[in-house]
Amino acid sequence: RLTNHPASDSGPSWSPDGQRIAFQSERDGNWEIYVMNADGSDITRLTNYPELDVFPSWSPGGQRIAFHSERDGNSEIYVMNPDGSDITRLTNYPELDVFPSWSPDGQRIAFHSERDGNSEIYVMNPDGSGITRLTYHPERDRVARWSPDGRRIAFRSEREDGNSEIYVMNSDGSGITRLTYHLENDWSPTWSPDGRWIAFHSERDGNSEIYIMRSDGSELTRLTDNDSSDRAPSWTTP
Repeated sequence: RLTNHPASDSGPSWSPDGQRIAFQSERDGNWEIYVMNADGSDITRLTNYPELDVFPSWSPGGQRIAFHSERDGNSEIYVMNPDGSDITRLTNYPELDVFPSWSPDGQRIAFHSERDGNSEIYVMNPDGSGITRLTYHPERDRVARWSPDGRRIAFRSEREDGNSEIYVMNSDGSGITRLTYHLENDWSPTWSPDGRWIAFHSERDGNSEIYIMRSDGSELTRLTDNDSSDRAPSWTTP
């Protein structure tokens, strides 16, 4: 256990060097972004705004952290330095833009948005330009995560059975493949550093637990077994 506070701490994201973890917390009365050392020490608050700031994502070089915020009245994507300085807004649209994820080369940020009337996966340049839509489906596609080689994107979708399942696609939106098949929800996919595994959390055994599977959906293995919910896994570097 790394944090110990009466308020919720969630959404951990490892820095590329494995030395720090960014996360979101309500410990100061509002959802804000914090960082701490890998052993849980030296917790530092990065954002300070009346509206929520959540779901940090490190750039591959560790120089920037993307996150989404409602500080301008709507959920938009922002970036900042690892010390919380130089906050810059990247998206500007009346509908939601949320859950940013950096590509391994740092040249693109994936996110999901409702800007076209439904939740779909998009990518953009690190300065917010060149927004491109990748998915087209009446059901929701959400929470995109890049493979380490940048060739594929894992995401969750309700496109087939009405419940959340894990899918992968090529980085241009082609070759969409379903990986999980279960009546309960599967959420929050994240790739292992070598690209061979995908971790996620699922309610398939009656409670939210962490699982891993091969990147083709095989060898599904449950990792946690707890009466409380275990969610939103994040891999560190080797």
